[in-house]
Amino acid sequence: MPLFTSRKQGKKVKVTFADGLLFVEKENGKQQAFPLEWYPALQNATEEELQDWDQTDKGIHFNALDVDIPL
Repeated sequence: MPLFTSRKQGKKVKVTFADGLLFVEKENGKQQAFPLEWYPALQNATEEELQDWDQTDKGIHFNALDVDIPL
């Protein structure tokens, strides 16, 4: 899986994918890592699908995949 970062305007988190992991960095600099094997839809997704996310009050929602990551 390629390494890329998506930062959307108005978002308070940074989402990065690398080495089979989803990294979420909050605005305070704290980072959480989630193995993609926990979310098979993310593991098999295209770059376009992975970049299509929104921050919600409960975490991150990947729109095209209908996957929620609680934070």
